[in-house]
Parts: sequence; C-alpha cells; structure tokens
Amino acid sequence: MADGSVDILKDARAKAYATALADLNPAQPALFQSNTMWPIFERLRKEDPVHFTAESEYGPYWSITKYNDIMAVDTNHQVFSSEGGITIATQDGDEGPLPMFIAMDPPKHDVQRKTVSPAVSPMNLAILEPLIRERAAKILDSLPIGEEFDWVDKVSMELTAMTLATLFDMPQEDRRKLTYWSDVVTAVPGHGLIDTLEQKMQIFIEYHAYFTELWNQRVNAEPGGDLISMLAHGPETRDMSPREYFGNIVLLTVGGNDTTRNTITGSVLALNQNPDQYKKLRENPDLIPSMVSETIRWQTPLAHMRRIATQDHEIGGKTIKKGDKVVMWYVSGNRDDEVIHDPDSYIIDRERPRQHISFGFGIHRCVGNRLAELQLKIIWEEILKRFPDIQVVEEPKRVFSTFVKGYESMKVIIPTRL
Repeated sequence: MADGSVDILKDARAKAYATALADLNPAQPALFQSNTMWPIFERLRKEDPVHFTAESEYGPYWSITKYNDIMAVDTNHQVFSSEGGITIATQDGDEGPLPMFIAMDPPKHDVQRKTVSPAVSPMNLAILEPLIRERAAKILDSLPIGEEFDWVDKVSMELTAMTLATLFDMPQEDRRKLTYWSDVVTAVPGHGLIDTLEQKMQIFIEYHAYFTELWNQRVNAEPGGDLISMLAHGPETRDMSPREYFGNIVLLTVGGNDTTRNTITGSVLALNQNPDQYKKLRENPDLIPSMVSETIRWQTPLAHMRRIATQDHEIGGKTIKKGDKVVMWYVSGNRDDEVIHDPDSYIIDRERPRQHISFGFGIHRCVGNRLAELQLKIIWEEILKRFPDIQVVEEPKRVFSTFVKGYESMKVIIPTRL
C-alpha cells in the first residue's frame, strides 16, 4: 500500500502547533476523514488536557483528552449526565433528541440496559459462537483470490450485519438494511450517503416502520430471546413510548454494527501497516485475543462520548460550569503515554492489551463488548486458516464524522489461499 499520509500528517502537525492554543478545535469531521486529528490531541494532552473550545459548529464545549481524566468523567454520572444525547453533534428535532438508554441516567438507564443485556450474556455468546464461526467461514470462502475487492463491503459489513440480524431475530435477507440505517444515523448531510436532513428524516420513517412491525409481532407472541422480544416483554420497557423504543433500536443498531465492523477493517489495516506484527500473528495464532484488544484500542471505533455537567466541577485545574458540554475523546485517551506504553505503536503482544478506553467505563461501558471481541476473534481464527496474507492496496476511505471513527471502503487483494 502506497502511503502518502506522512506528508499530510507533517503538515497537520505544523498547523496544530502553529494555531493559538485557545483556538484548537478537534471536533472537525474533515480531520477524522483525513486521519489528521492526531497532532491536535497530542498537543492538547501535553499543554491543555482539559481544554475549552469557545466556538465550533457544535457550540462551546470542553475536551477531555487524557486517559485518567476521561475515566474520572466517565465514572461520575452524578456530575456528568448523559441525558439528552451522547454525541457532540446530537441532532435535535422538533421533539428533541431520541431517548435511548445510553443517553439516560440512573435509575431509568439501569433497568433498560438490564432488560437487553441477557442477549449478550456469556451463556448466549456460547450459543452464538458456532453460528458466527459458520458465517465467517462462508464469507471468507466466497472471497475472490488474486482480485481486488472492498473488504468493508464483503467482510466487515457482512459478518456484523448477520450477527445483528440474529440478535433482532429479523430475516437475514434484510440484514444490509441494518448497515444502511446505521450509516444514515451517523451520516452528515452533504457528505456522501445523504444530501439533506429532510432525506435523513424520511429514511428514519422507513426504519421506524420496519421495527414497529417487529415490535407488534413480538408483543403478541410468547417472549423470546431476541432484543425486540426482550424490550416488548420486559416489565420496565414494555410500556415505553414508540419513540423511546425506536431510540433504543437506533442505539442497538449503531452499537452492534459500526464498532465491530470498523475494528474488523482496522485490524487488516493495522497489520498491513505493521508487517512485523502480522508476521508475529501468523507465527503465533494464540496472540489473536491480544491482537483483538490492541486493535480495539488502536482503532477506537467511537472517537468520543459527550456529557453535560449537572453542577460546577473542577477537573485538571479547570472549573467546568453547570450546563457545559463535556466531550471525552476516547481516541485521545487511548494514545496517552502516561498510561499506555508507546501508545502510537501497534503491538499485538502488549503486556496489558485490554487496558484501553474504547468501550467506555462506568455504568455506560459498552454492553456488547464481549460480543465485539468474539466476532473479531472468530474472523481472525478463520482468516489464518485460509489466507497467508491480505494486502491493503490503497489508503482506505474514512468516514466523515467526529463520532464514528471508521471506514467507508478499503480495497484489498488476497494473493493465495493456504
């Protein structure tokens, strides 16, 4: 893969250090799309780890950029509330943001999360594992050898959509609707997928109608083990409003789709960029679980979460005022060299590979984190059985977003099969 990113990153670093500290604004989707946000976070961690941006397209906000400060915010839901949304760019329609349990505080958050958590319990994952493995094998066996193809479309999207469709107990032939809807949820109008906010709302109507039909089917049937049945029959969720139900469906769709899919793609990219690590993995497949955790840190598939301060609070010598927007930049915390040794390097046999912040911490820690790890572990176990090499042939096309740190496409070639 030709790498023309070195000069781009050099220019980005020069610009980041030439900008007045007070004017630094990491919340720029174009920086994430070009993968040039790193120097801004590097400088903020060094010089102003609790940083106030007075003006941005999202209004004023605080950036929390160091690992331990992020932990302090993420584990203090009494002071830093999730109510009203978790992204810096929460879309407020006529009725405000969609309610969903990740954007709620206790006690309501706790009971709604508890309702769906059995779907990703260790017992259920043990049931899902052979099915995921069978599907992963089928996907990989269908890939062309010696021909260029899009890994995102053929592999990452397919496996995660199949798994999510199973969790919803919806027809597999509809699985790519989940991929599309998930992308629409986080898409910025005018940057590819959708042109206008009105178009986005129209797609939401179709999305909502589809899952309303599934709710109606499940609520009138015996309780089942799928996510929709759990919501329809759960004592704390069966009387939720249609809008709140849809908000939770949106959360489960994005959470079950974007994060794993982008880490599957990120693993292939990271191993290509670090051929010594790829060699190490091929020679010792027992490193797969460690490689999975390192990739989740290195990729950080959700770049940030935001909170609202419920009272004045001091952190890092700065006073955050009640009502202020606070953004925890997980993508920066995962590169904090005071906590993680040599954080900019991709090292698949790290001493503590699970020491990362990609899943969040505290009450909002990702409910499906073990399922994400399981899918990544399985796909790589199956890859190593089949392919001695997967070669990335050009720089991937990244998502235009400050929230989803992911890939629209990535062209690869598999030269041979084992």
